[in-house]
Amino acid sequence: MVQKLPNRDEVKVVYTWNLADLFAAEEDFTNSLVDIEQEVQQFSEKYKGKVNNPSIIIEALTDYSAVYEKIVPAGTYASLSLSTDQTNTTAQMRANKFSSLSAKISSELSFLTSELVELPDEMILEASKLAPAFQHYLDKLLEKKKYELHPEVEKTLAAYSASFNAPYKLYNTTKMQDISFDNFEVAEKSYPLSYVSFENDWEAESDPAIRRAAFESFSAKLKEYQHTTAITYDMHVQMEKTTADIRGYDSIFDYLLLNQEVDRTLYNRQIDLIMNELAPHMRKYAKLLQKVHGLDKMTFADLKISLDPTYEPTISIEESKKYIDDALAIMGDEYLDMVDRAYKERWIDFAQNTGKSTGAFCSSPYGNHPYILISWSSRMNEVFVLAHELGHAGHFYHANKEQTIFNARPSLYFIEAPSTMNEMLVANHLLANSADPKFKRWVISSIVARTYYHNFVTHLLEAAYQRKVYERVDQGLNVNAQILNEYKRSVLEEFWGEAVEISEGAELTWMRQPHYYMGLYPYTYSAGLTISTQVAKRILNEGQVAVDEWTNVLKAGGTKSPVELAKMAGVDITTEEPLRDTISYIGSLIDELITLTDVIEHN
Repeated sequence: MVQKLPNRDEVKVVYTWNLADLFAAEEDFTNSLVDIEQEVQQFSEKYKGKVNNPSIIIEALTDYSAVYEKIVPAGTYASLSLSTDQTNTTAQMRANKFSSLSAKISSELSFLTSELVELPDEMILEASKLAPAFQHYLDKLLEKKKYELHPEVEKTLAAYSASFNAPYKLYNTTKMQDISFDNFEVAEKSYPLSYVSFENDWEAESDPAIRRAAFESFSAKLKEYQHTTAITYDMHVQMEKTTADIRGYDSIFDYLLLNQEVDRTLYNRQIDLIMNELAPHMRKYAKLLQKVHGLDKMTFADLKISLDPTYEPTISIEESKKYIDDALAIMGDEYLDMVDRAYKERWIDFAQNTGKSTGAFCSSPYGNHPYILISWSSRMNEVFVLAHELGHAGHFYHANKEQTIFNARPSLYFIEAPSTMNEMLVANHLLANSADPKFKRWVISSIVARTYYHNFVTHLLEAAYQRKVYERVDQGLNVNAQILNEYKRSVLEEFWGEAVEISEGAELTWMRQPHYYMGLYPYTYSAGLTISTQVAKRILNEGQVAVDEWTNVLKAGGTKSPVELAKMAGVDITTEEPLRDTISYIGSLIDELITLTDVIEHN
């Protein structure tokens, strides 16, 4: 049974991350904000109105990098301390303090971009030749040049950056602080409910009566907040639309895709092909779940159940390291050393506590080690989640060491490739080390139910829904709770067809995901997994050669476009072939699950 979550100050320190690696004491953080503000002022006095030749450009960008390298850990510290307990008023005030300072800094520093885009292209290109480390930054600047506004307008917009981030903060406040879930009852027995317990436990509960009751209770509570959450989201997308319009983009999609360095062809292909061609495979998987569990019908509330809930082993945090070490050993000693440090030096926050952000993420501040948030529930499935986040950590561990602060981060389109790659490596390792049909079925069902379902279904259906929202907003229209519910339900019904009954409340799942406040992010999960699926196959077949090429991709950071990075790893994403092959591979895994189930049931 799920227990009530402890408060943050009640959890064991050993299972929390060590933010002292960023700032040893609160006083150090406060002093850093003062130092940053002073350095920004000095930078402004030194360069404002004087960036007018190639050598000055390089000097200014070098100093700008140094300032930015101090801003990053401060912002990370404020953000991470809040993410572990959003009910903590000190953490809230700290985050607000940094947010206000960040807006002020952005406004003060906005002159640099404004002055650079006013210079002749030839001068920018000459500066790139003088300092290749800044070439990527300057190339992207030239791309954005036509969308830049008057310097005073840019300064004003930057000053409002904290306000532009307000919808996301409001969304999190509603979700993590205002929504308080009631216990739900089944057969006169009471069960506690929270965001974390629902997503970590009740969604996968094997008893259908408890699982469906939890879903109904969870959805009923979400429904009470649907109008506030919808207004919050509409505020966000309207600001994006206004920004796209005043900057002169043809559409909100072009605005949001520019930084991803891909065009709408790759974006639409990912959504359309999966919606059309993966759906039949996943419907077959849903029917398999229904058959194995003997369900009267398959509902949306049943989709996260395990194929064999009696078999899934539990695992301690300490035991998880052995699995991850063994699976990721192929990546080499340096990579394993990073994993070892992550455990030993408390880079990972494993604790479950009230107010902690849901899900899992990895934050990789430049100049510091990565931080991983996860709420460990002791399910073996969590090994895949942790491997995923360690994939992000390994990516930026390499990229941050090899690249400048402006070159380390790749396009959002590519960001999920290294993380999902690790999930594939874990799966391949587990499959290679057991011939037991039940264990094999558990591993393959974990790949399907976690790795592919999460990235190719959950997030992709978010993307299909999100595209409908942006198409509407691009026409100058607003959204409200009714419209968002209709869009979400229509996407779910289109994908699942007759195989799954879309339970009442399923349409509210748009309320659960913070990704909608991060631009066109949801579709990139399947894009990244498409690349990593192909590379994982290469590693299985070609070994060290493919590993070395992949490591070079990680080290390249953001110096190349997603198409170029994929090409370095031997994958051509300018064609449909990698995506079609990945969809076919998912289909083969589901067919294997059906075969293994027949073998197990007849033995």
